[in-house]
Amino acid sequence: MGHIVAAVRTPRDRWVEEGLRALAEGGPDAVRVEALAKRLGVTKGGFYGYFADREALLEAMLDAWERESTDDVIDRARRETDDPKAMARLAGALTFSGDRLLPIDLAVRDWARRDEAVAERLRRVDNRRMDLLREVIGGLCADPDEVEARSLLAFCAAIGNHFLAADHGGRTRAQVLARATDLLFTPDH
Repeated sequence: MGHIVAAVRTPRDRWVEEGLRALAEGGPDAVRVEALAKRLGVTKGGFYGYFADREALLEAMLDAWERESTDDVIDRARRETDDPKAMARLAGALTFSGDRLLPIDLAVRDWARRDEAVAERLRRVDNRRMDLLREVIGGLCADPDEVEARSLLAFCAAIGNHFLAADHGGRTRAQVLARATDLLFTPDH
């Protein structure tokens, strides 16, 4: 009697991950079921075992991005240090450097310009990130107006750094960002 081999389904997380990769590379229009199946080396039939449609995949992708870029980043930063400057620097590095979260974040920001639901989710994510900055900077500075201003400047530096093409008068971008971080995270005396 012959053995029946069960078809191995591509895990749901692989569809989500491949969708995030496509989003980072080409925006939401690049997230197409057939193209993802081809990249995964499978047929698109398995997709429908996990998702009702493309919109459900996009929602799952945004859920994964939000969880990874807020909960996971904030939890890791809190676990690894209690130094305010180090915590903010680590959270920023985890989110806005490297080839994982940064391209996804930038793609979501672009997508949010055209989709109000995505814009609302981005607002929620950015508010969580600003809350961490307020908490950290609030431990260094008592004036609520200054806490808010420093938090905004820190966040703008983290995001804007990826869009700025300016030179810095013989200094490297890393040097200027390090100095900006020192200024923003210096305690009041």
